[in-house]
Amino acid sequence: MSTPDPRVPAGACDCHCHVFGPADRFPYAEPRSYTPEDAPLEAYRALLDRLGLARGVIVQPSAYDRDNSATLDALRRAPDRLRGVGVGGAELTPAILREWHEAGMRGLRANEYRRAGQAAYHGGVRLAEIEPLAPLMREMGWHLQLWLDAADLPDLLSRLAALEMPVVVDHMGRLHHSRGTQDPGFEALRRGVAEGQLWAKLSGTYRLRATAPDYAEARPFHDALVAANPEQLVWGTDWPHPRPEDEVPDAARLLEVFLDWTPEPARQRILVRNPERLYGFPAAA
Repeated sequence: MSTPDPRVPAGACDCHCHVFGPADRFPYAEPRSYTPEDAPLEAYRALLDRLGLARGVIVQPSAYDRDNSATLDALRRAPDRLRGVGVGGAELTPAILREWHEAGMRGLRANEYRRAGQAAYHGGVRLAEIEPLAPLMREMGWHLQLWLDAADLPDLLSRLAALEMPVVVDHMGRLHHSRGTQDPGFEALRRGVAEGQLWAKLSGTYRLRATAPDYAEARPFHDALVAANPEQLVWGTDWPHPRPEDEVPDAARLLEVFLDWTPEPARQRILVRNPERLYGFPAAA
C-alpha cells in the first residue's frame, strides 16, 4: 500500500502493536520466549503514517516481561498519538500506576494463554496478581486486557465480571479456525460482546492460523463479533507480529482485509469511536 486506503476514516486507531528496542538501550528479559528484531517508535510512527492511521496503542510484549521501560518511553515521546497497556502485578503501587497513567497507560494485560496447561510464553502476569489492583484501575478508568485461548474463557467469566471494568480479549480469542464459531469458548466471547460484558480485538487474524493473503478462514469469527455488537470491538495490526506461527504478515494487507470485511457504520465505530472510549483519546474532528 503506497498511499493510505481512502476507506480509513480520520482519527483511526491501531489498537494493538508493540515496540522493541533499540536492544542496547532497552535489553530484553531473561529468560524469554523469542528475541525480536528492533522495531522502535520511529518505525512504528512511519507505519501509522503509511497506513493513514492517526493513533496507536502499544501493548507491553512478553519479551520485556515486567520491564515497561520501552513502552513508557514511546508513550512519553508521542503523547498525542499513543496510549499503552502495561504488564505488572503485585509490585505496582498506586504511585506507579498514577505515574503510568500520566504517561498514557490505560490498562494492564493478564497472560492466561496456556498450551497443555503450561504457559506458552515466558513473561507476563496472571489474572490473580492483577485482581487486587482492580479498585484503583476502576478509579483511573482503566481496563483489563486478557490474552488467552478462548477455550479457557468460560471458566474465568465470573472473576472477570467481579472486576467491574472493561475486559478486552486479544485476537478474537486466538483459537484455531478449525474449531469453528460454535466453539464454546468463542461462543462465550461472542455472547459477552453481544451483552456488553466483554470487548474483543479484531486483531491477529493470522493467529487463528488462517491462510494468507486473504485469511478467509478467519472471516466467520470476525463477522460473528461484528454482528454481535460493533460497540464492543477494536482493531489492531499486531505489528511487528512477534513470534508468528507462519510467515510474517503485511500490516497493510491486514488493514485492507479488515476494511473489506467491515461495512459502515461499524468501520467508523471500531476504528475511531470505540478507541476514544476505551483509551481516552480526544474525539476526532
